[in-house]
Amino acid sequence: MICIRLAKVLESIEEAKYRYKRQDNIELIAVSKYSDTEAIYKAFTCGQIAFGENKVQDLIQKQQILHTHKISWHFIGTLQENKINALLQTKPILLHSLHSMKLAYALQKRLMRDKMKLRALLQVNSAYEQSKSGFSPESTIPAYLEIMQTCPNIELVGLMCMGAHSNDNMLIEKSFLQTQKLYEQLQPYNAKILSMGMSSDYEIAIACGSNCVRIGSSIFSH
Repeated sequence: MICIRLAKVLESIEEAKYRYKRQDNIELIAVSKYSDTEAIYKAFTCGQIAFGENKVQDLIQKQQILHTHKISWHFIGTLQENKINALLQTKPILLHSLHSMKLAYALQKRLMRDKMKLRALLQVNSAYEQSKSGFSPESTIPAYLEIMQTCPNIELVGLMCMGAHSNDNMLIEKSFLQTQKLYEQLQPYNAKILSMGMSSDYEIAIACGSNCVRIGSSIFSH
């Protein structure tokens, strides 16, 4: 069943690309935070390589069990400073949720100490929702440039946002377009990834320029 659902999601991404005349590649991150290693392995055998976890402990455990498989692990959750060392040991392909300057400086300190680099996306709270972490749209570009200058071990490669928590598609679209405009302004500064869209809103995100979607329930739900 996972293979069938995965194929359907990939097909709908292709259809959205065609509908919105997108020529570029759109990467699918399979969000496996509620799934066990058996389900992840199943999706992997069907050709899915990139998986997203949002708890450091879960990522460590799943990575250890599936260590013989060439899985690309992404960290998409809110990272607490006391979990930085543990996260860095997993060597994630990408941190999607760099949400504050405080976190950036704490990461830089550990990365420099361990002579490591980390690819990351700046998280934008484009819907101005108090329940979400991230930089306000107004502070995103100054923060991005400041991190580039002051945190050489963090390689910023783009932006991430979550769509407005709403049933109103216009509000969701507005939050995505807000982030897309910021992303365009940051393209001269190595911004290549625009991570927007989850199971409920990824087609809107693709219409708004997302080139990386994070989908879990549409693939793994029973």
